[in-house]
Amino acid sequence: MAQHDYNIANQTAANLRADLNNALSAIVSNNSGAIEPADTFANMFWYDTSANILKIRNEADSAWINLGYVDQSTNAFRILDDTLVTNTSGAQTGLLGDQSTGSWQAGTGTTESLVSPAKIKAAIDALGTQVTGANVTTAIASVGTGGVGTYALLGASGLTINPGDTYAGSSFGYAGTGADDGESNDFLARISGTPIGTWRCMGYMFPSAGGGTRIVTSLFLRIS
Repeated sequence: MAQHDYNIANQTAANLRADLNNALSAIVSNNSGAIEPADTFANMFWYDTSANILKIRNEADSAWINLGYVDQSTNAFRILDDTLVTNTSGAQTGLLGDQSTGSWQAGTGTTESLVSPAKIKAAIDALGTQVTGANVTTAIASVGTGGVGTYALLGASGLTINPGDTYAGSSFGYAGTGADDGESNDFLARISGTPIGTWRCMGYMFPSAGGGTRIVTSLFLRIS
């Protein structure tokens, strides 16, 4: 551990040699010491032995910037929590550090960061405790007919629709089916009301073979 003012004064040869050796010792030890050097310079290093933190002086020579933690017990260098990851222009692209547990569990954090498997497991476990039977029942009950994420039997005439096709709800009506008393093998559809939003077909719809206007139905999922 050594520090120096980096000023080599006029002096005798022996003192000059000692002064130079002290300056070189300060350089190779990163100006290490329990307190900051009395004489500081822009962009100089200081290893703070009281906190085990490697620091660099800012260009204004007005403050120290923490670079990392040196774990003396395990002889390892540690990245400090909440270290920003940036590109070569200084724009942030990520974060090496923690975010609140609530942010992980709610999925509301927008800052890119590293996360441990334990954090992911905790978030999934927390979600699992939230999605219980009672909570699901309450959530479903709170969604009205035709809401996003709900299913409906919709009908129309003259449309050919395959599974996965999406259509505006205005193309259909809410449907129901029932047997015709006169023809026990024939099922007729009835529609009433027009859903809103965009719907994805979960089955097939084909026009009647005879080219008529008979209504056909299928199951749809509202996606927006």
